[in-house]
Amino acid sequence: MRLRLAALSGLWTPNLALQLGIGLSLAILPLGFVSVYQTYKVLEERQALSETALLEQTQQAVSESRDIIQSALSTAETLAITVSVFDTAEATCDAVMARVVEESPIYSFAGFVDDALSLVCASNGGRQDLSNLASIRSELTGRRTEILMHPLEFIGGIATVSVAVPVFAAGQFRGTVWIAVPISALNDQLSTVVPDVDLVLFQSEGEIVATAEFSDFRRSVLPASHGLQDLADTGRQTFRDVNQDGNTRDFAVVPIVGDRVLALGSWEPRHRSGLLPGYEGTFALYLPLAMWVITIIVAYIGVNHLVIRHVRRLRSWMRLYAAGRGDLDKARLDNAPEELEVVAEAFRAMTRRLSEQERRLEEDLNEKTVLLREVHHRVKNNLQLISSMLNMQIRATGSLEAKHLLRRVQDRVMALSAIHRYLYLARKLSLVRADKLLEDIIQQLVIVGTLDDRGRQIAVTTALEPVEISPDQSVPLSLLTTEAAINAVKYCGMTSGTDAWINIALKAVSEDRFCLSVVNSRAPDGQAAEGAEVTPIDGSGLGSKLIESFVAQLNGTLEISPQPDRYELHVVFPMTWPTQDEDDA
Repeated sequence: MRLRLAALSGLWTPNLALQLGIGLSLAILPLGFVSVYQTYKVLEERQALSETALLEQTQQAVSESRDIIQSALSTAETLAITVSVFDTAEATCDAVMARVVEESPIYSFAGFVDDALSLVCASNGGRQDLSNLASIRSELTGRRTEILMHPLEFIGGIATVSVAVPVFAAGQFRGTVWIAVPISALNDQLSTVVPDVDLVLFQSEGEIVATAEFSDFRRSVLPASHGLQDLADTGRQTFRDVNQDGNTRDFAVVPIVGDRVLALGSWEPRHRSGLLPGYEGTFALYLPLAMWVITIIVAYIGVNHLVIRHVRRLRSWMRLYAAGRGDLDKARLDNAPEELEVVAEAFRAMTRRLSEQERRLEEDLNEKTVLLREVHHRVKNNLQLISSMLNMQIRATGSLEAKHLLRRVQDRVMALSAIHRYLYLARKLSLVRADKLLEDIIQQLVIVGTLDDRGRQIAVTTALEPVEISPDQSVPLSLLTTEAAINAVKYCGMTSGTDAWINIALKAVSEDRFCLSVVNSRAPDGQAAEGAEVTPIDGSGLGSKLIESFVAQLNGTLEISPQPDRYELHVVFPMTWPTQDEDDA
């Protein structure tokens, strides 16, 4: 479990540049927070100044309009006091009203409406019953000062801003003084004061009095989320909203005639930034982000130039050295820091020491290999000398039984000689190709298909797979094959005159287990070669004992299966791996 967790944790490791970038980012994070906070405060102050400026601009822009309305209101209040002195039915009242309009060109009408809603006195000398005008009935009978906008027929049908002031005498309501100002005068005034500010005058009830552009689209400059009556109830204020056209604007509300007439001004937000929604500002807001980006770039370039490229160079040296390149003593870094130069020099010194040790080990190994091959060569020569001496003894012996026994010994000696000859010629001494070794031994036993001194022909076939075994197993396997082949000759049934055959096979039954099989034909009716035992299974001769001994040395299992027409010998043995010393050799 620990190994698995370690492997999972090592799937991804951030590089040095990334780690340094993260560290520097965390280091400048408090500075970024401070900068953002201060910038946000500056923007708040700037927004507050912008709102204050909008309030001042709006108040200054409507100052003349306020003076006009305030003048009409003052005049109406004065007439409301004086109209009760003279008889309204006389021409004096008309003259007074006409004089007021003459003295103030901004007025288009002045008149008095009695409590019966009859126009009894007017600057134009008109008389009219107003009781049928439902649109102004409430203003005329409301007994309070009203400021409203109506296009009235008795004023000529033009749109006007009217001031209605109630008249009281002896505590009794006698009527209403009416003064009208053409709305065009207010509209012209609002449109020429501040070009970039949209201005609207409205009543406390929410009715528009005048606008900078008095057209069918005059309501397009109003805020979409705020009603005029709600704004009148709130009074002096500033806010941000979208207008009826969908444009974001800053709005300011300023009372100009008490709480009855108010002005609404709006303009585009000042110092607006389209890069960061919700913020209005300057590059100062982006300074922390710019600092972070610059820090990451500097960290990456600096670390890559000073450290990473040299580390990669060292890594490439290590890979080349691991791949077998030993000529790295002259490898140098390009303007590396002193610490990395020390590491590079330590690596070069290590490669020199390892190369020297490897050279000495190679020399020692070559020397030991030469000595070992020489030992096998001399042992092979000595065994061949012994075989020659046995051959001389065979020729000098007159007894057939003695010759037979000496030839058996000679075959065993030649099998050992074949092993040492193979090891002398082999390129790899830690493992032995069993198929080639057994092929050499069988070739020595079979001379032109003859295995007997009487000249009898025996068909010998082999099926040897390319199997590698340890040198310790080569000796018992070779001697086992020799003894099994010699016994097969004895029982292959040549005396009957029928065809005799021997099959020798070596194959892998699993990844580390092998099987040696020696199968030979059997003499019919139990006849065997001259001097041979009748049943090799139950025999107690030297060959049977040797076979059992060699099988034990291989840690294998022996299986002998006699059939009516053949004998089968099967030995299954495991692979014994060479020791470390043998592998080095």
